[in-house]
Amino acid sequence: TMAQILILLGGNMGNVKNTFHQAITLLSQKLNSPVRSSSIYVSEAWGFESKDRFFNQVLEFGSSLQPHAILSVIQNVEKELGRVRSQCSTYQSRPIDIDILFIDEMQLSDPVLTIPHPLLHLRRFTLKPLMEHWADKLHPVLNQSVLKLYEQCPDHSMVEKDE
Repeated sequence: TMAQILILLGGNMGNVKNTFHQAITLLSQKLNSPVRSSSIYVSEAWGFESKDRFFNQVLEFGSSLQPHAILSVIQNVEKELGRVRSQCSTYQSRPIDIDILFIDEMQLSDPVLTIPHPLLHLRRFTLKPLMEHWADKLHPVLNQSVLKLYEQCPDHSMVEKDE
């Protein structure tokens, strides 16, 4: 059966929109084409200092792949597009970062994968694009809609639609 997979693209190095375009093409080869996508949003760096603003976009795919298979598809796309996961654990600038936000109503937590994404309710740059098409999506752990999480989000940083 097909699951609804919501994925967040992020990046702040190089031609990010071009990188997003390539990411969508590569992801589509393994996960079918996106069912829907949000606009691209711009925000300040989160969790560290950077002069390069971040771009984010949410994509919805329908796929019957298992969660870890989806993760490996994503990590291969990141690698192909120049993401180097460094040994240090701090946040940093990157050409592309792809996160799984939700897979249906699934709850999963193991050493390599947590679904829903454990920080999504704390990040305005994730919630704002989700508000476009998925405001009534229920967070299966917190049991609240994306709209509610957005209204209660402690992060008030600037996130705006890219013109």
